[in-house]
Amino acid sequence: MTLRARIDSVSKTALDGWTGTSRHWPVSGEPLAVESLPRDARSARLLATRDGAALAEAGLHALDGGEAVLTLVSPEGRHPADTPVVAALVEAAFQRCPDAQRLRVAGLGGAPALLALAAETRAAAGSDRPDAIVERSLFLQLPLLWLAPGTRAAYPLIRSAIGPQDRLPPLRPPQPNGPMYRRWLPHLGTTLSFRAIDRRRDLALFHGWMNQPRVAFYWELAQSAAELDRYLADQEADPHLFGVIGSFDEVPVGYFEFYWAKEDRLGPYYDAEDFDRGWHGLIGNADHLGRPKTLAWFRAVTHYLFLDEPRTRRIMGEPRASHRKMLSYCADAAYDTLKEFDFPHKRAALVCCERERFFREVPL
Repeated sequence: MTLRARIDSVSKTALDGWTGTSRHWPVSGEPLAVESLPRDARSARLLATRDGAALAEAGLHALDGGEAVLTLVSPEGRHPADTPVVAALVEAAFQRCPDAQRLRVAGLGGAPALLALAAETRAAAGSDRPDAIVERSLFLQLPLLWLAPGTRAAYPLIRSAIGPQDRLPPLRPPQPNGPMYRRWLPHLGTTLSFRAIDRRRDLALFHGWMNQPRVAFYWELAQSAAELDRYLADQEADPHLFGVIGSFDEVPVGYFEFYWAKEDRLGPYYDAEDFDRGWHGLIGNADHLGRPKTLAWFRAVTHYLFLDEPRTRRIMGEPRASHRKMLSYCADAAYDTLKEFDFPHKRAALVCCERERFFREVPL
């Protein structure tokens, strides 16, 4: 199944790869929009703007064999400062060519703006300048887009003496504050984002979600506001996990907890690595239930966790072994079920998503 077909099978809506305007968030600059102006069935003009002002332009042409060609008009890509806007154009090109696994940036092999994007160059017929080759599976791992500026910086590997004595973890970075991640989803036509939960402003929302019967069945946190405030306060003092609010177009939709698996309760049940991650989640906003949106959260959470720490090779999980719907979401997000085991409170399935497979197979 092609990448386009996998997107269509999830969204149930055919993706028009050539028309419309997308949104992009460079880490080192202000957000911008890219409008696609079709020329014919296989080519388009991409026009990047910021606050209505023209910023960049490129031509895009789809080829057979899983490739597309991006031809920069402006900027020329020959200065390192051009990298953020070129990265946005590359993302827009991949969004509009869902079957393309690589992008040839015409004549810019070795150009300064492409050095952080392309790990390969290739001779171009009829030109003395090689093309830069940007692989989709590698591009989506680069922290040039999507992450909020100043959100995180990878810590050095410093062994900590704090934590479970049989599996001491590295010293963990501080919990994030404020916005963390933002990405436009072409198949849903919406912007998905994460921000750190703040109990000073989010307690009422958190309390309402946790006391919904369908949420309480799995989370077992149908408690008073005061008790849930203490739950979040305890979390603030725990270096191994933190909570986030997920939104669609700035409307809160769900709550997620991201954790380091080695020192988590999951750690003793498998051979944990220092930078394994895991997560739990719930959709509290009933207006946004349904498979296409829920699967978007699975994929976005996994994408964020791999971006957040480049040494993370695996994202782990432990859903109920009997929760077939959850396990089907896991399978569609490239999580393999490794085994079943007994937690004190449930029979669980150990699931694992490996970095290389995720970026190779999962449409983002």
